[in-house]
Amino acid sequence: MNRMIGLDYGSRTVGVAVSDPLGITAQPVETIWRKQENHLRKTLQRIEELVKEYGADTIVLGCPMNMNGTAGERVEKTQEFRDALMRRLPEINVMLRDERLTTSQAEKVLMEGGVRREDRKEHLDSMAAVLILQNYLDFLALNKE
Repeated sequence: MNRMIGLDYGSRTVGVAVSDPLGITAQPVETIWRKQENHLRKTLQRIEELVKEYGADTIVLGCPMNMNGTAGERVEKTQEFRDALMRRLPEINVMLRDERLTTSQAEKVLMEGGVRREDRKEHLDSMAAVLILQNYLDFLALNKE
């Protein structure tokens, strides 16, 4: 099994996580920052580098559905980002995964881990990416049996 990359796509950041080689756990990698929401060239380039570095064949992209299950503006922007990833990396499977509440869960994990408030933003997006990817890895494990 090849590794997978998890992404938490935001208006100014993309949190990145990667699975271990066995596809059991997800670990944080980094947060990619950009100055403007629509300036994606460097972001896409960095994701391409990470895909190659880790030998990933799948990207699990968090999709921020509304709590009532409807799709809002962020979902549209996430779908546009997915389409850009698919154009740039046609050999990679890019899938959307519901990510409701992952940012608040990530904040809770960081707080419980003793990360200081002023340091949390630096780690929040990559931790949200870990939760998105871990959720998918757990789903795969449950459905394998």
